[in-house]
Amino acid sequence: QVQLVESGGGLVQPGGSLRLSCVASGRIRSISAMAWHRQAPGKERELVAIITSGRSPNYADSVKGRFTISRDNAENTVSLQMNSLKPEDTAVYYCNALLTPYYVIGAVNYWGQGTQVTVSS
Repeated sequence: QVQLVESGGGLVQPGGSLRLSCVASGRIRSISAMAWHRQAPGKERELVAIITSGRSPNYADSVKGRFTISRDNAENTVSLQMNSLKPEDTAVYYCNALLTPYYVIGAVNYWGQGTQVTVSS
């Protein structure tokens, strides 16, 4: 069974930094893309950053220049380095992976359980 588990959320002051990590575990044949999404209270879930095999990462305009997504293919992990954090970055952050398990034909979208990031003084 495939699972995505996030870590690294917490409380940080405006201007501070946090690093989120997510590991995909289980019988995974391949991973096409990994991404971070976030959902603030009363708002829809939005894509923050995505990294696809063989392509450059893409970012939401609101985080460009402040957030960096990276991926370790050997370890099936994706990280999100968040710098210069703002109160409006407060949200639950979700890891997402489009991957192919060994027991399934075709790619399947998986989600982590989410980790809270709060930016406040």
